[in-house]
Amino acid sequence: MRKNKLKTEKRKSLPIRLNILFLLAFIIFTVVIVRLGMVQIVYGEDYTNAVQKQEETDVSSTVPRGKIYDRNLNTIVTNKPLNAITYTRTASTSQKERLSVAKKLADMIDVDTDKVTERDKKDYWILTRSKEAEKLITAADRKKVKDGKLKEDDLYQLQLERISKSMLNELTEKDMKILAIKRQMDSGYALTPQYIKNKGVTAKEMAYVSEHLDELPGVDVTSDWERDYPFNGLLRTMIGSISSSNEGLPKNMLDHYLSLGYNRNDRVGKSYLEAQYEDVLQGQKEKVKSISGKSGNVIDTQVVSKGKSGKDLVLTVDVQMQKAIEKIIEDELKNAKLTKSAPLLDRAFVVMMDPRNGEVLSIAGKQIKTKNGKLKFDDYALGTMTSSYAMGSAVKGATVLTGLETGAINLNTTFKDEPLWIGSGPGVKPKKSWTNGLGTLGIEGALEQSSNVFMFKTAIALGKGQYKPHQPLDINTKAFDTFRYYFSQFGLGVQTGIDLPNEMTGYKGSQKLPGFLLDFAIGQYDTYTPLQLAQYVSTIANGGYRMKPQIVKEIREPDSKKGIGAVTQAVQPEVLNKIDMSETYLKEVQEGFRRVMTKGTAAGQFASAKYKPAGKTGTAESYYDGPDKSKTGTKTYNTTLVAYAPYDNPEVAISVVVPWPYNDYSRRYSITNEIGRKVLDKYFELKSKQAKDNTAEKNMNKIEKEANE
Repeated sequence: MRKNKLKTEKRKSLPIRLNILFLLAFIIFTVVIVRLGMVQIVYGEDYTNAVQKQEETDVSSTVPRGKIYDRNLNTIVTNKPLNAITYTRTASTSQKERLSVAKKLADMIDVDTDKVTERDKKDYWILTRSKEAEKLITAADRKKVKDGKLKEDDLYQLQLERISKSMLNELTEKDMKILAIKRQMDSGYALTPQYIKNKGVTAKEMAYVSEHLDELPGVDVTSDWERDYPFNGLLRTMIGSISSSNEGLPKNMLDHYLSLGYNRNDRVGKSYLEAQYEDVLQGQKEKVKSISGKSGNVIDTQVVSKGKSGKDLVLTVDVQMQKAIEKIIEDELKNAKLTKSAPLLDRAFVVMMDPRNGEVLSIAGKQIKTKNGKLKFDDYALGTMTSSYAMGSAVKGATVLTGLETGAINLNTTFKDEPLWIGSGPGVKPKKSWTNGLGTLGIEGALEQSSNVFMFKTAIALGKGQYKPHQPLDINTKAFDTFRYYFSQFGLGVQTGIDLPNEMTGYKGSQKLPGFLLDFAIGQYDTYTPLQLAQYVSTIANGGYRMKPQIVKEIREPDSKKGIGAVTQAVQPEVLNKIDMSETYLKEVQEGFRRVMTKGTAAGQFASAKYKPAGKTGTAESYYDGPDKSKTGTKTYNTTLVAYAPYDNPEVAISVVVPWPYNDYSRRYSITNEIGRKVLDKYFELKSKQAKDNTAEKNMNKIEKEANE
């Protein structure tokens, strides 16, 4: 009975234990399944990479920069395609592996060795002559390392120091080629393509390397580009430059560009237009994912996003006008050097603007040099905004308007043009006009005949002074600040706002003596740039609106099929300020400028012009400060011209500046007037021609239509 009871109890406890066992098994299997799911689904890729020791890194491939066009879509700057051979090293690539590849490449391509340094040679000597290099370290050196007096790294430095010139002379021509190639390999960053050769790569070299890529890990054949200038360097200094692939990011801007996602060996704009519009011209680089295996070698690449060329710039400049003006400058400089006594003359500038919107139609500068007995011209357009000069009487319009606005003179004021004797003593010379006998003049006559005395007396009145012959002149020095305030409204002595970096404002005289105030009034104290002078005359021409000079007209998308794409941004005209002066006063000065061209100081060149010009000539005493340091300080003269046309509806304004054309005032000649007349003639000639055939407008409409379809 008891036995049966025990058997019954055993039979009851067995299912319970089995159920507990099944439950535990179920829980264990559930945990295993969940864990496997986590491993495969959530962490699968990480574990796979860990097992295979793979890593994925985004690599950026270079793309061409945007092109630069003139206002009629003529190409000024483009990209010339190049064959290229690159090398991409991995993080684990050793020196010996790179050396092996370099040796093979040296048998396939020719490379320049002129950039190889002595340090490069020594490193290569140690790498290729390890046994000899080892002998350069003495037992005493190793003892010092053991004793802690030297570090292990110091031994390499000792090896470098002990390599003699005779040892380096062991390097053969082939060694130098190998070294030049390896030097390029070593200069790159891991998983970043480095150009081994991208200039002068022949089709034979490309084909030979392509056939042997399987023997050259990390090497690839691809394409590259370099900037090309179809108009023979037109506007070259204004366009600026870019860094080379070897140079990479400029050191002074390294952190800035790295923060924007650039690679260290990326090419960027270094100056002027190329630098100012870097974010526009720099394209969107192709993103490539490189997958490295457990050995560290790249086993696969995947394109993450395709590259895109930089956007294109359309300038306000008319390339035909620019070429014509540069030719005019060159011809006049050459003529002056050959037929006139002009030992210091070496440059001339012309800036042409549309006074209605500030668009710069031409910005030209030339420097003339003598090389091997022949005259040579260099582009110096940059000098229109980075060099300044005393401009002389060309600024008298601003002087008159300042006098009118401050009440120093009025529309009915007349002054007798007579020599002013300020102070006494044997060394005192009179301050006078360029010629005697101008008589009593009002504002228009003073501008027409370029009376210095009228401006002197205006300045004296503005400074609350009183002129007495042979007596000291006492004025309120605040007159300097008053003049500069009103001059700045025209753009004189301040930045014009042009969309380019490093613009100069000119030099302000620091001494506030009465005589200097009179010099200021006739443009012979502070200095201004040719670009400031163009903005000044444009402001007078358009009725008092100081327009921001624009060098870029549009930004467009690149389009490899149509040549140029749709407009993404059109630069709008910008009024910097409206001058704080009466419209009546402006019309008085405009009339004076008209009379300058019809019967005044520029009538000889402009009276016959049918396009109704207005303007003002200028001559300033100056002192030479050009490149010939032996002539620094020599007394000379600057000649200037500002003009616009037609005077009743201005559409074009120019400044012409020619520093140092003569040393003797009695032998002066009108080089600026000659340049100015030919420049305005050419403008209206081209305008008439374009109006007849309308080619530029038809091309613009056609391209615009295609770009927007």
